[in-house]
Amino acid sequence: MSSEVKAVVGRGVPLVGNDIDTDRIIPARFLRCVTFDGLGAQVFADDRIQTQGQHPFDQAQYQGAKILVVNGNFGCGSSREHAPQALAKWGIEAIVGESFAEIFFGNCVALGVPCVMAAPEDAKQLQEAIAANPQAEVKVDLETMQVQCGDLTLPVTMGAGPWQMFTSGTWDACGQLVAQADQIRATAAKLPYVSWSKTA
Repeated sequence: MSSEVKAVVGRGVPLVGNDIDTDRIIPARFLRCVTFDGLGAQVFADDRIQTQGQHPFDQAQYQGAKILVVNGNFGCGSSREHAPQALAKWGIEAIVGESFAEIFFGNCVALGVPCVMAAPEDAKQLQEAIAANPQAEVKVDLETMQVQCGDLTLPVTMGAGPWQMFTSGTWDACGQLVAQADQIRATAAKLPYVSWSKTA
């Protein structure tokens, strides 16, 4: 059983812009990796080169942030699992945004990274609050469905299915299979069409 995700608390990092696609999150040349381990260092690689140290993921005040605040249609483009993996390896544990591409959202759920939606004006207000005080603690609360940052408290939404998976700890399908391996073996052994004989 995977752990319940009821709240994520930490500093925030604002990333302004709509339609930030998965190729910008992790460029295609980094997809040849054998494991996801080194992807965190390459997240937004091309954007960071172009902005010459001014990208939020390069700025000192946002290092160690856990909560990414984005705008509309974040994670659009290809369905690459590497995009949320790169964000998670960098240290992102939750994302607040106006809207998310469906496959990106699903890949985040599979990693235990909740993506909650805020009204456009609320997302902008949260980005501005973090920019004004990068050391402020941000709390994404899945029980109250609110995001707090200093005196700012904003409502957020998430579909009932993913919300249930996070709060009940059932978001990790692979983890559930591993945890129930003995039960799965016992059930499989009773199936007439499954042979466990190594000589068969």
